[in-house]
Amino acid sequence: MQNFDLTRRLAAEALGTMFLVATVVGSGIMAESLTKDVALALLGNTLPTGAILMVLITILGPISGAHFNPAVTMIFALKRELAPGEALGYVLAQIAGGIAGTLVAHAMFALPLWEASLKVRSGGPQWLAEGIAAFGLIATILAGLKFNRPAIPWLVGLYITAAYWFTSSTSFANPAVAIARSLTNTFAGIRPVDLPGFIAAELVGAAAALWLMDWLLSPERREASATKEVRT
Repeated sequence: MQNFDLTRRLAAEALGTMFLVATVVGSGIMAESLTKDVALALLGNTLPTGAILMVLITILGPISGAHFNPAVTMIFALKRELAPGEALGYVLAQIAGGIAGTLVAHAMFALPLWEASLKVRSGGPQWLAEGIAAFGLIATILAGLKFNRPAIPWLVGLYITAAYWFTSSTSFANPAVAIARSLTNTFAGIRPVDLPGFIAAELVGAAAALWLMDWLLSPERREASATKEVRT
């Protein structure tokens, strides 16, 4: 990643999250208007989301790292690759961009700009699904960065495409996106009252992935420790 100043990085995070949410919400509205088949509508929501992630990570990743997700930003802050103040700025930009994405999607489809969702997404199975979704996303990013950095756009886009279908929650895996989706009473929505459970699960899943992948991807630590013991 090139050395872009913080203002440009925050703008990239806001812009990327806006387009991500506009795609999630907009494709959901379009799919729901074209078919009453829920499975087909979900497919119409899934494919554009995976595709836009590949595009956004490719074009904005060199500027900000293309987090577009407070859970991802939290991980890089915990890894001390992002200062606390910068991390806070990233999260605020992501939330603002996500809300803007919902407003844009509503405007494009002539819906009320502000509309709290009534779609119920709650309960242990969905919270577990969100934890698993976030865990897998962070694991994909960390392993991708270590082994095949140029493939990150494809890896993330394909992972989210798959996770839409193997999780009961349809894989939000992103607190900023969850907040933005609480403001749309459409196919992609989530009730505001259901947000705390989703966000908590996402953050726990992300932290668990960091812990496991830090061990899994660091064989050199074990080798160094073994060498030190032999020398002793």
